[in-house]
Amino acid sequence: MISSIFDKTKPVNFIILLVFLFLFYWSVQFYLFDYTFSEIELASSIAVLVTLLFSVFVVDFVVKRNKLTGSNSYAILYFTLLFVIFPESLGDSDAIFTSFFLLLAMRRLLSIKSLKNIKLKIFDAGLWICVSSIFYEWAILYLILVFVAIYIYEPKNIRNWLIILSVGICFFMILYGTLVLLDETSFLNNHYHFTVDFNSLFPIKWWSNIKLTLYALFNIGLGFWIFIHLNKAGMGKFVVMRLIGLSFIIGLVVNILVTSENTNAVIITFFPSVVYIVNYLESVKKPKFLELILILSIVVPILVFITKV
Repeated sequence: MISSIFDKTKPVNFIILLVFLFLFYWSVQFYLFDYTFSEIELASSIAVLVTLLFSVFVVDFVVKRNKLTGSNSYAILYFTLLFVIFPESLGDSDAIFTSFFLLLAMRRLLSIKSLKNIKLKIFDAGLWICVSSIFYEWAILYLILVFVAIYIYEPKNIRNWLIILSVGICFFMILYGTLVLLDETSFLNNHYHFTVDFNSLFPIKWWSNIKLTLYALFNIGLGFWIFIHLNKAGMGKFVVMRLIGLSFIIGLVVNILVTSENTNAVIITFFPSVVYIVNYLESVKKPKFLELILILSIVVPILVFITKV
């Protein structure tokens, strides 16, 4: 039943998931975080929610446009379900904005494989990553993806490498000019300090959280399984999947480096996780087994959330 609903891309699938995510977001705010909103806080929460809902469309567009998955709605289904597994991430607006801009960067980065307008796509991807660093300074590490993409697709053109420098200059000029107008130039020193708290890293905080640990190990194991079975998919998809895998690893590193107690940056790893999960689901040939996986994927996270609340 569930597989028949989400096996195709239908408008009703978006309606179901967006309504659920809308209701779930407010449920988390009121029951998990026990927030009381003022008018300003309500307006900012609505902006965060709109960004979150629009992220669903971006995820669907990226996976379909780059043929990362088949013509189904499993990607947006699991993108939504991951919020049920990690409801704490909905309390971190910086993480939601960071994830959104990184999705926009991935959209441009993955499209480089067409070998058209490479320089423009490199610039756009780099700029979106820089914008995401306004919310999490360590998100700047995702520029590694841009360098890797250049190395894979067109490394001999020196101008491609220089574009990253132009991105940095352009971003700094726009950001600094905006901060001058707002009289908030101290933001640069206060935000982009890139300090590492080694006391909080050892032992690494991820290993003190069973849910995050299992999530990381699950995706790493799933990644190995996918690469083993990618021989028939062709070199193009193999390269794209390597970029997806690298983005997940960078996301784990960012989660480790972000040491503030009020942050929950796991959302930035949702997109690569979704791509891996859906690729596995599409390899399942037995309809009944697939239906069982989908049912458990929906029921178990909801039950866990209800018992926690």
